Amino acid sequence: MINLPNILSMTRILLVPLLMVVLLTKFEGREIIGLDNEFIALIVFLVAALTDFLDGFIARRRKQVTRLGQLLDPAADKILTSSAFIALVELGLMPAWMVVVIVGREFAVSALRSIAALEGIAISAVMAGKVKTTLQIITIAVLIVSAPLPVLQNLAPALRWLTVTITLYSGVEYFFRFGRLVVRGNV
Repeated sequence: MINLPNILSMTRILLVPLLMVVLLTKFEGREIIGLDNEFIALIVFLVAALTDFLDGFIARRRKQVTRLGQLLDPAADKILTSSAFIALVELGLMPAWMVVVIVGREFAVSALRSIAALEGIAISAVMAGKVKTTLQIITIAVLIVSAPLPVLQNLAPALRWLTVTITLYSGVEYFFRFGRLVVRGNV
């Protein structure tokens, strides 16, 4: 049960408090080890996001897919992105209503997956969900460094709207694809 992919998922979860401290703590002079804290936060966030790619890649390549990993990986993803989006609300970089929509979708899809799992049915990721995750990572990364890099501030509104739209679309796709099973009693 404890293998490299699962350790990477756990590492992603453990990086979240560090990310929150770096994002939300005002340091004297706004620098840590010679870098603005936004750039440190970006590095921490991207390392955590990289573990999302690596854990699945390694698990499939080494045939180390475990039940723990199937539960831990999506939970780690949601903890990372939800925490980052909530911090961005606190920083005034993301509207709260958009984050409520994004986090609400994550809870709804997780609930759907949990109901299916209770009946022994695994709901695998759909392409729209993978696009959603990638877009969320890009949006979070851009917003984190938008203050010290004002050129990115022009990109931020479009990214926020695109992220909410794709997030909603992927949630609807999960429910249309798998919700029918629940309603019909097949799950």
